[in-house]
Parts: sequence; structure tokens; C-alpha cells
Amino acid sequence: MNRTQTALADAGLIVVAALDAAFNQPAGPLTTAAAVVAVGALLVRRRWPVPVFAVTLPALVLLGSVIATLVALYVVAVRYSNRGLLTACGLLAAAGYFVPGLEFEYPRTDLALTLIYATMTAAAPIFFGRLVHARQELALRLADIRAAREHERELDAQAILAAERNQLAREMHDVVSHQVSLIAVQAGAMSVSTRDPDMKAAAENVRRLSVDTLDELRHMVNLLRASGSSATGLAPQPTLSDLDRLVAGSGIETTMTGTAPEGIDTAVQRTIYRTVQEALTNVRKHAPGSTATIEFAQEDTDLTVTVANSAPTRPTLPLPSARHGLVGLQERAALLGGTVRAGPRPDGGYRLQLRLPLATRHR
Repeated sequence: MNRTQTALADAGLIVVAALDAAFNQPAGPLTTAAAVVAVGALLVRRRWPVPVFAVTLPALVLLGSVIATLVALYVVAVRYSNRGLLTACGLLAAAGYFVPGLEFEYPRTDLALTLIYATMTAAAPIFFGRLVHARQELALRLADIRAAREHERELDAQAILAAERNQLAREMHDVVSHQVSLIAVQAGAMSVSTRDPDMKAAAENVRRLSVDTLDELRHMVNLLRASGSSATGLAPQPTLSDLDRLVAGSGIETTMTGTAPEGIDTAVQRTIYRTVQEALTNVRKHAPGSTATIEFAQEDTDLTVTVANSAPTRPTLPLPSARHGLVGLQERAALLGGTVRAGPRPDGGYRLQLRLPLATRHR
């Protein structure tokens, strides 16, 4: 019910209780006060149901005004589920209804009927109150069930959407990414082999656009995969700001000299990071006990990053290697128009050098 209906219902109950008290004709100040207190207490019966029920009992005993007590007992039954409390309140209400008749001499049959009537009168609001309480509990549980089903439907919809996104991400990665990579490599080869300045510029422009498209495509694939998972956001791609942490966590004594120029874009930064990461991984696997150096140098419009290590000082365990890491680095560098060279050093160490053009990669 809305507030207006609730207020009208409260007013109607109080009027009925007041009329019941008036019809019983309070004869003195004590009975009048008991009637006024019983009727007035109904205003706060929802807040303090048990105390209100208690203060209605004097009017029931002294005056026989039963409506206020029954209303208060109903509210107690709606609010509380404790059987002991409800039984005690019911017995008090029945006794309050029955006690005023003790001053009369009833025949045995009438006395039994009065006792039964008092018991039924007290039991009725309790049973009705419990029925309303059960209805409210059922309504709440039905609401919980509806909410749970709605949540399940949302989860099912999210799972379907996640599967579609992952499938789309796989298709983009396996098909589109591969084709764009081939376009970039072939455009780079064309720009190197042709002597026509216009053709060379057009091929270089195609290569640059392909690299940018591939970079955006990879971000889009990551976004699709992350959107279909429980992650709250995308993991950031590594940049040169993460290089110190990489070196510190490599477990290799490493010296870094030089710095990369300011303003290089994120694709170049990721390529440098992955190159250094792969080089340090190879040092740890194939040259235990050695030290490493990382050197940044700029020659005209090219940036070179050289990772070199000394000869191993501990026995080297033979580990299987298909050189996929080095191939991946060469492919990364080729997409940016650069090269990767690697080979042994005369002192028994190893050197890996990345060279990238910077003229067209500055922001």
C-alpha cells in the first residue's frame, strides 16, 4: 500500500478501537486512562509492537476493550517468529479477555464456551499475522529468485558475447594481422629495391600505414579479449619506462649506457623492450654467470640498441632452442624498417644488435 492508504487504514483502526472502548463505557478515571493509553499506543505499534501490546492489556482487563489488544497482537505476530513470545502474548490476551467474566457465576457449559471463545479470539490475530508474515517472506523470496534468474541470464549473455568476441579476436589475429604484416614487409622490400623516388615514397608510405594499422589492430584484439573476460581493464603494454624494472628483475649483472631519444612512439618502445627482454633471457639460459651491457646509440637517423654479454663462467646446460625468439625479433624490426643482427663475440660472449630508423617514427 502507498502512504495514503496506510494512513487511512491506521486512522480506521484507531477509530474502531476508540469506538470499542467507548461502547464499554469507562466508569472512572482509571478505566478511562487505560482506554486512552490503549488507543493512543496504537499509533506507535509498528515501532514498538510488544510494549504497545503490553499497555493495551489493562484496558482489556478493566474495561473489556478488546480491539486495541487484538490489533497490537496482530502486529507482534507479523513482526516476530519466536513461538515462545507469540504463545505468551496469546495466553495473556486470552486471560485478559477471560478474567473480567470471573466475577459472574457462569454455568459450567457457559464457562467452557467463554474459555474457548477467549482462546480463539486471541489465536485469530496470531494466525492471521503469521499468514501475512509468510506472504511477505514468500514475496521476498520470489523477488530473490527473479533477481537470481535475471543475473543468470546476464551471465549467459555475457558468456555468449565473450565467446563471440574471442572468436572475432582470433579471426582478426590469424587472418587480418597476418595479411597486414605481409603487406608491410613487401612494401618495405619494394622501397629498398626500387630506384624510382615516387615509387619508393609510395612503398614507404604503404609500409608505414601498414605498421600503424597492425599496431592498432593488436590493440583492438587485446580490447576484444579483455572485454570478454572478468578483467577490469587492459594490461598496459611495456615501454622504455619499464626497462629498468626488467633489468633489475633479470638476475643478471647488467650495465646500461646511453638513452633512447625523446618522443619515439610506442611501437618502437615495445620493440626495444622485447629485444632487450629476449636478449637477457638468452643470456640467462645460455651464458650462466656472465655479465651484460645494454648500449643505446644514435647514428644519423638510426637508433641502435646493443645487448652484449661476456663469456659464461659456469657450466652451460644444453637447452633446446628453435630460435623462434630471434625470428620474432627480426619480424618486429622488419615491420618498423629495421634490422636485427646477432652473433658470437671473439671473447666467447654474444652480441645482439637492433637497428631502427627514427626519421618517420617520431611523434
